[in-house]
Amino acid sequence: MSTIRQTILCPACRRLISRDEKICPWCGVSYPGSWWRRGFGLLSGDNPQIAIKILISINVGMYLISLLLTVDMSGHSRGMFGSLSPSSSSMFLLGATGTVPVLQAGRLWSLVNAGYLHGGIFHILFNMMALYQLFPLTAREYGTSRTIVIYSFAGFTGFLISVFAGVPITIGASAPVCGLIGALLYYGKSRGGTWGEAVSREVMGWIISLALFGLVFPGINNWGHAGGILGGVLAGFALRYRERQQETIIHQSLAVVCAVVTLLCLGWGLTDAALAFLGEGS
Repeated sequence: MSTIRQTILCPACRRLISRDEKICPWCGVSYPGSWWRRGFGLLSGDNPQIAIKILISINVGMYLISLLLTVDMSGHSRGMFGSLSPSSSSMFLLGATGTVPVLQAGRLWSLVNAGYLHGGIFHILFNMMALYQLFPLTAREYGTSRTIVIYSFAGFTGFLISVFAGVPITIGASAPVCGLIGALLYYGKSRGGTWGEAVSREVMGWIISLALFGLVFPGINNWGHAGGILGGVLAGFALRYRERQQETIIHQSLAVVCAVVTLLCLGWGLTDAALAFLGEGS
């Protein structure tokens, strides 16, 4: 009697194979049906929506926590719109970055956390809208794993350059989001052709808008934006896009490392804030 062989998508090349295959006949990856390979596959190629939902959820969660800390530690509301703006103390505790936290307080982990903190409802709304629009565009050309690495690296780069530029305090997802713009800029210029030129034109529109926005409105971290774009270009160059190389287990592993480091840093910030709150209340 014949048995039915269960089929799966290879987590590396995304082609249909038997779950019992020891080696993928298409890309050669070993044990594609194993649980840890399938776990890596959640970060791969054709469905970036899971990563987008996780990133937005983390940003919204950190924003809500910062509001709770503001209410608990200040003890009073600051009006209709003020109540939606976290206090500077809650931002610092959770991981705002800049010369003050990094150079004076030694909070190097804030270079990661700052990309998940926002100073108000419109701040987080605009950044999440940009993330929702740009992440799938970048994932289409690089794959989800590489897009996660680009996002993480560009956020770190943007905030590190902000420190070197002397920005005292800064927060916001705009630095890592600008990394997606930088990666798309590199893709368009590198690929060329009709499609590459179309991508480049669209990305240049984003860059011009960011530059004008930074010139018109005070308090915008233009150094963070520029550093994020630079980080995105560098990461795009180093990782290469799909038309030059398909995603590999190395890309997926790098994405996992970025995710773990991010969670550890966010956990550090939450622990620091919790200890400060408990000390305040005792």
